Amino acid sequence: MNTTGNQVEQIFYDDDIVKKFTLATMGWAAAAFLFGLIAALQLAYWPLNANLEWITFGRLRPLHTNAAIFAFAGNAIFAGIYHSSQRLLKARMFSDTLSKIHFWGWQLIILAAAITLPLGYTQSKEYAELEWPIDIAITLIWVVFAVNFFGTIKKRREKHLYVALWFYIATIITVAVLHIVNSIEIPVSFLHSYPVYSGIQDAMVQWWYGHNAVAFFLTTPFLGLMYYYIPKAANRPVYSYRLSIIHFWALVFIYIWAGPHHLLYTSLPEWAQTLGMVFSIMLWAPSWGGMINGLLTLKGSWHLLRTEPLIKFFVAALTFYGMSTFEGPLLSIKSVSALGHYTDWIVGHVHSGALGWNGFLTFGMIYYLVPRLWKTELYSKKLIDQHFWIGLTGVLLYYISMVVAGITQGMMWRAVDKEGQLLYPDFIETVVRIVPLYWVRAIGGFLFIVGFLIMLYNIYKTIQKAPKAVAQSVNVERTGYDEVSKETHRNLEGMGFTFSVLAFLAIAVGSVIEIYPTLSLHKYVSPNQVTDPYSPLELAGRDLYIKEGCYTCHSQQIRPIVSEVLRYGKASTVEESMWDRPFQWGSKRTGPDLARLGKKYPNLWHYNHMMDPRSVTPKSIMPNYPWLAEKDTDYVVLRKKLSVMKNLGVPYDEDVIANADIHAQKQAQLVAADLEANGAPKGLEKKQIVALIAYLQALGQKGKAQ
Repeated sequence: MNTTGNQVEQIFYDDDIVKKFTLATMGWAAAAFLFGLIAALQLAYWPLNANLEWITFGRLRPLHTNAAIFAFAGNAIFAGIYHSSQRLLKARMFSDTLSKIHFWGWQLIILAAAITLPLGYTQSKEYAELEWPIDIAITLIWVVFAVNFFGTIKKRREKHLYVALWFYIATIITVAVLHIVNSIEIPVSFLHSYPVYSGIQDAMVQWWYGHNAVAFFLTTPFLGLMYYYIPKAANRPVYSYRLSIIHFWALVFIYIWAGPHHLLYTSLPEWAQTLGMVFSIMLWAPSWGGMINGLLTLKGSWHLLRTEPLIKFFVAALTFYGMSTFEGPLLSIKSVSALGHYTDWIVGHVHSGALGWNGFLTFGMIYYLVPRLWKTELYSKKLIDQHFWIGLTGVLLYYISMVVAGITQGMMWRAVDKEGQLLYPDFIETVVRIVPLYWVRAIGGFLFIVGFLIMLYNIYKTIQKAPKAVAQSVNVERTGYDEVSKETHRNLEGMGFTFSVLAFLAIAVGSVIEIYPTLSLHKYVSPNQVTDPYSPLELAGRDLYIKEGCYTCHSQQIRPIVSEVLRYGKASTVEESMWDRPFQWGSKRTGPDLARLGKKYPNLWHYNHMMDPRSVTPKSIMPNYPWLAEKDTDYVVLRKKLSVMKNLGVPYDEDVIANADIHAQKQAQLVAADLEANGAPKGLEKKQIVALIAYLQALGQKGKAQ
């Protein structure tokens, strides 16, 4: 109830939408965790790829990441925001209709991703793999969410905006900017497109997006949830209002600059790499400020760890947040990045945040929400405790195994003897050594899922015993601070529009300064360095390479590090990827770098490698790809593909565009004839394997355009 003078106003919150997002969170979590476990087992035991194209690791891995981020974490964010915002603003959501459109629209987007990614429809850009029709749908549904949220702020009954709402505002604004800028692409067909950016442009924009998708989809909204649910669960005010202000503005301003630390030692200009590293290190301070603010909120309430097991999830989540935000800046230091980048250390780092920070905070929030939404008591606190310890053991096994695997990889890759030669010249040696740790990772993931299943049972039994008819909430809740607020910022909190504009400016400054200079490719590539574009057949093969998810295990970027030059050849340069849409620099090496693979092996080697990798590389953990020798290449669409590339600036001759299919078939006949002459089956000239081989043989071979 809200009392003004002699008037008493009842506020009926829309908790039905919160229930929907809460249940969706748990449903999609089961799918995301299952996909992750299967992918982990495929790396430990390659036959689990089962010679089925739609569940190979290359296709399953992006499905897992999208399900974990946008299905599990996304629904959790929306559940928490819809629940807490109504209570903090003392107002029902702006529109019940918009809430429902948001919910069902988001579920349909997730379903579309679950269908298209296994079928190989992907842009190969991490956390932005979905194709253009789904990108448009995401934009529209995000606008619906934004209108609903800001409309609620407009009609609020509470003048001042509590700290959780600051983080929600920053999330909604920044995710919109990130998604729109990174998703500018030109369609080729209904489920295929090429980005407008290429080479270093695409790399810069993608990791500005990729890093800040973690920052503003997996960090800021969860910090907002932390600032609301930890004080509510502990029944205490936030420890420090002043620290909240510093935490928010410093984090929002600094985070947006840090993306280039994913591209250290690459072809990205040195100034951008250094800028990303410096701002990444600066992130230590505000990140730990937020962690400390959250933990000290529990000061005087530590006894709740014994009586309220859900508090354990919040404490563990903040601890993992602190670990992740210490390790992230550490990995952005160039000397550390030289060791850790492309290794499983990064996988461990990412999952300590995803499972420990996002996962445990979500579980704590759900344990808090469900009894209040369904007006009942939790079925079993003992089961919560069991979930916590089993889940924690799983996360620790996962993280430790991957850090050990990553450091082992990094050290073996760079090991050089007294004569200056590689100690482990065969890449497969570095793979075989860490396979046992892949089994440990899978066990850790399995334990995490066991804990989650205990939670599902506990929540199911809780809802089952709830009253059949539950009235909507009419309470007005208050979350306080421990100190008098500073007047300037307190006034700003009363101006929702102004606050939002300032949040936008905080993220816009760094974005423009970092991205704009790289959009002028001619600054970094002189006319006499321009390379040849891919032939029509090579372009068709490149699209197949992307479709099969080869980028999930192979990079195409040789760093200027002694051991890498010894292993792969001279370091990669800017012009070598100048026509690449999308770029393929990669972020993980489960297999060797391919930047200079072309002409290293005969065509037959590549054919055998794709049909049965172990026939040429014993103990390989790569899947078989038999369907590539069975399916035909679509030559007809090549004219449209080259036409789009021409419009984007790729220097294709008009004759090549007009006769792209003919040029491709002629080159395919040459490759197929060579394969047949050396023992491969007849009649491969129309098959996808020939196009893929043509692309692989072109890597590092383009030279300067004539």
